[in-house]
Amino acid sequence: MTSEEDEPATGIGTEAPRRRSLRPSIGLGQAVALYVGAVLGAGVLVLPGQAASLAGPASLLAWAFVGLLGLPLALTFAALATRFPDAGGIATFASRAFGSTAGGVAGWWYFVAVALGHIIVPLTGGYYVAAALQVDQRSAFAFAGGILLLAAASNLAGLRLSGRVQLVLAAGVAALLLIVTLAAAPHVERADFAPFAPHGISGIGQAAVVLFFAFAGWEAVTHLAGEFRDVRRDLTRASAITVAIVLVLYLGVAFAVVVTGTYGTPGLDRIAIGRVFGDSLGVSAATAAGALAVVISLGTTNAFMAALSRLGCALARDGWLPAPMARLSNRGVPAVGVWTVVGIGGSGLVLAFLNHWGTEDLVAIPSTLVLITYLIGTAAGIRLLSGRARLTAVVAFALTALVTPFAAAYIAVPAAVAAGALMYHRIARRT
Repeated sequence: MTSEEDEPATGIGTEAPRRRSLRPSIGLGQAVALYVGAVLGAGVLVLPGQAASLAGPASLLAWAFVGLLGLPLALTFAALATRFPDAGGIATFASRAFGSTAGGVAGWWYFVAVALGHIIVPLTGGYYVAAALQVDQRSAFAFAGGILLLAAASNLAGLRLSGRVQLVLAAGVAALLLIVTLAAAPHVERADFAPFAPHGISGIGQAAVVLFFAFAGWEAVTHLAGEFRDVRRDLTRASAITVAIVLVLYLGVAFAVVVTGTYGTPGLDRIAIGRVFGDSLGVSAATAAGALAVVISLGTTNAFMAALSRLGCALARDGWLPAPMARLSNRGVPAVGVWTVVGIGGSGLVLAFLNHWGTEDLVAIPSTLVLITYLIGTAAGIRLLSGRARLTAVVAFALTALVTPFAAAYIAVPAAVAAGALMYHRIARRT
């Protein structure tokens, strides 16, 4: 007899009634915090300096442009999640629009992308902690494992606690980035903006391509839509509020880097935010960047672990992943899914440690998978939505498609993941 703890989750696509389901617990504040944690990733530590090196002060235009592109993406996914509030997120949208096979493949694309992100994001934080403590960079993998386990503990406690933790983390990130912005204010001079665009339009374009991935994460909260207390009221509002918050914070720190001239070399670009922050508080750049990195990487890992465990739950429910991942704990948490994410992230950290891989060796793979997931998600929006929401989806699809050619070198990655998904599903159906 199946125990209560082992009951599978409910969701769109199930036919038999279930005794346990994901519990509505997310309000507007927690939704905004989860969004901010998902979008404000560890890239904020390095991308302001990198973009400024590519485009000079005109990098501020690239930040504003790409930030505004986040609006149609966020609103499209919010509209879809409001109409189809299911843990499957983009997998559910693709299934509704193009059939169950498309949904399963899309789910695998996003699952693999975010699972790899649970190696990259904690490891980014680990590198900064190792630098702050002035220890060997190889110890960064141990710090990354600690970040991964802290996020797991928060998620296993349930979204009510996890959401509160995310509120604290998001508020901490916002406060630290505001300090960076305000610290730069006394240094503003007209000379800081001359020449404004030293590398011309091409420099601004290159910066925009780099910054596109700084604004990834709009799809993450769609997997939690079924756990909103009032999804129709809060999800779109949370999306719009987050776009405004993220745009202001990103523009603020980019402005701080430009006016202080804290950019120009790869070494300086990597610690630009930490240098500005450290100078304002009288501490070392490494210490400042370490504090920022822990808060940001933990917040991002916490938010994406919540999303990915729910996606795994939905894929298992529909036969695209092993059935145990659909089971919920007494707290209404997909605990098997959480531990699966931890296992993938931990195994990846071990492999990276043994093979001397860094984040730069891994990041192109999840980036390509996220991009292709955005394409199928926005295409589903065009097919499923109507009126203004459909027009927004068209804009989001077109703008995402503009970036796609830059990922052509990695096109084999989504093809390989799709082949793996189809092979697993075929074997699972036979058995």
